[in-house]
Amino acid sequence: MRQAGRYLPEYRATRSEAGSFLDLCYNADLAVEVALQPLRRYELDAAILFSDILVVPHALKQHLAFREGEGPVLTPIRSAMDLEGLDIEGFLERLGAVFDVLKKLGTMLRSATTLIGFAGAPWTVVTYMIEGHGSKDFAETKKLMWGNPALFAAIMDLVTKATRDYLLAQIDAGADTVQIFDTWAGALPETEFRRWVIEPTRQLVEAIHHHRPGFPVIGFPRGAGALYPTYIRETKVAGVGLDTGVPLDWAAEVLQPLCAVQGNLDPLLLVAGGEAQDLAVDRILSILGKGPFIFNLGHGIVPQTPPDHVERLVERVRQWRG
Repeated sequence: MRQAGRYLPEYRATRSEAGSFLDLCYNADLAVEVALQPLRRYELDAAILFSDILVVPHALKQHLAFREGEGPVLTPIRSAMDLEGLDIEGFLERLGAVFDVLKKLGTMLRSATTLIGFAGAPWTVVTYMIEGHGSKDFAETKKLMWGNPALFAAIMDLVTKATRDYLLAQIDAGADTVQIFDTWAGALPETEFRRWVIEPTRQLVEAIHHHRPGFPVIGFPRGAGALYPTYIRETKVAGVGLDTGVPLDWAAEVLQPLCAVQGNLDPLLLVAGGEAQDLAVDRILSILGKGPFIFNLGHGIVPQTPPDHVERLVERVRQWRG
């Protein structure tokens, strides 16, 4: 969950060299450097593509900027005219730097190191496209979803098709697996969750399996709660990321028989460190380590994380025997 980032001094130096965050994402050499930085520090099993979920709307020609202290800011899509301003023609060409990063990483990693690609799930990406920024209540998105369902469906369809092409191109560029991040999945009621979280993800996995039968896809429907089993069965993901709120015993009993699970240490435990971190790590390993499992966080690592706490975490996982 976000191996690289502001918690690493070398990342901050590279980010400063790149200029803006988007410049860093689109500079293949610097993005490769950022992706490799955590592997130089820690004994990790995988390298993760360095990019951002919002390169998809940006490549569709929606205006995007990352403002210091504010995060991503987009020109909102609120009408059919706004939607017509998006352009899928040349979409993959505008993302060429991302595929260059994957190709370069593929030549630089040890054969035992998995290369993970990713994309934001359509629902999560579309919330940013409609809101114009991050949101706590997704008011504009839900207003459009219920008030103008045809327009909302058209936006979702466009982003789903773009995401499909994006993930397939990542796989062709050398990704060993891809993860679909639906960070805001938990914001939807059950009916809408099934329609706008499960169904688009099912379409993405189906397209990937048509292109590459059996290719492993990891889903992350953060906040899915009791709908996690339905999500796994209907999307046919090979693995599922667990947010920090998922009960471990329930995950072992209900979810692990369905697919591999990934997670779910609270990122703020990495900030606290010490015995509390060790106890939480041991509990996760003892409960989930008996089945198909990838140790990970329950969401992204935060900027205030001390790097030595990450080192302690990795060493503890490495030393564990279940």
